[in-house]
Amino acid sequence: MKKENTEKEEFIRVGTTLYKLVNQPRLNGGYVRKRIVWNNETLRQDYGKDYLATVPKYDGFCTVPDHVDYRPVVDKFLNLYEPIGHRPQQGKFPCIWSLVRHIFSEQYELGMDYLQLLYLKPVQKLPILLLVSEERNTGKSTFLNFLKAVFQNNVTFNTNEDFRSQFNSDWTGKLLIVVDEVLLNRREDSERLKNLSTTLSYKVEAKGKDRDEIAFFAKFVLCSNNEYLPVIIDAGETRYWVRKINRLQSDDTNFLQKLKAEIPAFLYHLQHRTMATKKESRMWFAPSLLHTEALQKIIRSNRNRLEIEMCELILDIMDSTGTDTFSFCYNDILLLLIHSQVKVEKHQVRKVLQECWKLTPASNGLTYTTYQFNYNRECRYEPIKRIGRFYTVTREQLESL
Repeated sequence: MKKENTEKEEFIRVGTTLYKLVNQPRLNGGYVRKRIVWNNETLRQDYGKDYLATVPKYDGFCTVPDHVDYRPVVDKFLNLYEPIGHRPQQGKFPCIWSLVRHIFSEQYELGMDYLQLLYLKPVQKLPILLLVSEERNTGKSTFLNFLKAVFQNNVTFNTNEDFRSQFNSDWTGKLLIVVDEVLLNRREDSERLKNLSTTLSYKVEAKGKDRDEIAFFAKFVLCSNNEYLPVIIDAGETRYWVRKINRLQSDDTNFLQKLKAEIPAFLYHLQHRTMATKKESRMWFAPSLLHTEALQKIIRSNRNRLEIEMCELILDIMDSTGTDTFSFCYNDILLLLIHSQVKVEKHQVRKVLQECWKLTPASNGLTYTTYQFNYNRECRYEPIKRIGRFYTVTREQLESL
């Protein structure tokens, strides 16, 4: 006996493939919309041979993000980007205001610009937002849940293992990829994160399916209880916006529900608000605007031990001799380090100078003045003239490190 079409089951055909649209129950309540590959013969058995002709047909899939003028179908292509169900409405949003003020503090206007760009310019590249705090009850997770409430199915929560997995089809067409309790302390993790944050397309890979290249516009929001080494960030890196979050003064168990109720008013405000910044980089913001002490702490923590020893040694020489520049060849610095009882090899010094400090030696062998240990006088270092292809580093360069 064939089913009556009273259950409102939905089917679509994309290209030559038939799908059934279902609402899959979620563990924490609610549903998530899924497309399940279906069988033509099963559909015929359930609804009769004429039902297939009534199924909507599309040429293929596309991903066109838009929160204001959303189009479910674009030129006969089914839009994979999900609409958000909020209707902007003029009103007040004191709870959202207090949350954004708490997260971004003195950078509040930049934080509002960030949220406004997410809403009105979803394809604009934005910096990797990293929220750190060793304290509990800081509101980091509340902020992630707020982003999920605003952008709904266009936000995906990942774990560190999900991020490292080669199968990344669940990222397809997402606006935000958020990772709570992030700990991506491998060099390959850091490189992948940086590359994804600026790439225009990437290869999607799902189990049992061929790789497919798609446009990539997702932004990363990361949280961590580790203020020192949540990810590897090198000096000069401009793709991270790191904020240290302070502890909340009060704990309101219904705060998230209050935030959700204010979203329509908040979106209305974002539609009519004047941006505080103009586009100054590929990630919109000028890197100098986003530089924080929290970022500097992570950069310092990523320095290897030899680099720190070299930096402190050279600054000690500068302080002792009253100079702001120091010139040297490999053997000069090696002897100084060995005298300071630092175990070191020449290739390690070369790596620090060329890869970490980005120094280049003089093009020809020239006379230069360097310093060596003096065991007999009160001054520990004495000048000595030598010839070679020497490096020069300044106090300003070392202090910026």
